[in-house]
Amino acid sequence: MPSKTQPVVAKAIEITPESLILIVEGKSVSIPWKNCSDRLARASHDERIRAVLSPSGYGIHWPLLDEDLAVGPLLKSLS
Repeated sequence: MPSKTQPVVAKAIEITPESLILIVEGKSVSIPWKNCSDRLARASHDERIRAVLSPSGYGIHWPLLDEDLAVGPLLKSLS
């Protein structure tokens, strides 16, 4: 039986030197870089700020790092 739950999507993202901030369902969720990925934890701020939120809101891409992360699993990793 298919799940009736809606996938988690981000409305926007913000980049700080300390963390990735996801704007989800009207709330801001801060995720430290070390909890995102090893590659992002080692990246420079200039590499991180080039992040692009997908038009669907399901994923984030860092073109300078060739890194892609899905929003849903990022949020689940916090629980």
